[in-house]
Amino acid sequence: MAHERTGLWRRCFSDPLEAGGVWLLYGLFAVLPVDAASALGGWLARKLGPRLRISDTARANLARVFPEMDAGEIERVVRGMWDNLGRTAAEHAHLMDFDPYRMDSRVEIIGAGIVDVLRDDNQPGMFFSAHMANWELTPLGVTRRGLPLHLAYRAANNPLVDRIFHQGRQTLGGALFAKGAGGARQALKALGNGEHLAMLVDQKMNDGIPVPFLGIDAMTAPALAQFALRFDCPVVPTRVERLKGARFRLTFHPPLAPPGTGDRQADIAAMMTEVNRLLGEWIRERPDQWLWVHNRWPPPEPA
Repeated sequence: MAHERTGLWRRCFSDPLEAGGVWLLYGLFAVLPVDAASALGGWLARKLGPRLRISDTARANLARVFPEMDAGEIERVVRGMWDNLGRTAAEHAHLMDFDPYRMDSRVEIIGAGIVDVLRDDNQPGMFFSAHMANWELTPLGVTRRGLPLHLAYRAANNPLVDRIFHQGRQTLGGALFAKGAGGARQALKALGNGEHLAMLVDQKMNDGIPVPFLGIDAMTAPALAQFALRFDCPVVPTRVERLKGARFRLTFHPPLAPPGTGDRQADIAAMMTEVNRLLGEWIRERPDQWLWVHNRWPPPEPA
């Protein structure tokens, strides 16, 4: 009964209130110029984010991964993380303004020829990235090159807020596959039809496999490697970096070849180890541009 009352409260009151607030902010960001919206989003998040309890998770994660960091440096990274997150949220209302292949583009592209190869090779393929810089830009670098791309994503807990994000993502092209059994079936069907899929693979998955990530074993979703092995398709590491304000660099790295030892579980573990190694390198170079607020690792063993 209590669970039903909680669900009713969320559907009738808390979810609509939260969505209303998001709509107001989204509308404000949409009417501002891109640079002004990005700057305002960053300022708001810098002021509010570090005071939230969830920031303690970010501080603990940073202290664990970077034991050499002092408290002042950790706070600098936390503020930078919130600045990047606020800017990314504000820029969501302007995704159509980030076409990487326009002459006046805000996005510098490296490795566009790799996208061309996947576009023209008549086989399925995948792109992966992490919650770094403005991660929504990865699909634009692919679809604006003439390669349709579907996105695997985690749906927002509030379905009304999720609809708002869907509206912003319409400019990205392709279908959206929510993470879960249904989304996995959609992804398998798309890859089986020779289509292409993008995934963010840096979040925790409780029933994943333990793989080193930033020097610590972390439960990691194996789907990327499972799909790659099933369809023997190229997997392109894709990095987004925020250069300054609302300007970015998007790099497509050479595809990873799925291992082929014949030991499926070992091949999955080997591929996800390489994926996590790459993501870890990018995060170490720009730690303030990654989302540190996830409970990404199990609690440390007691001393």
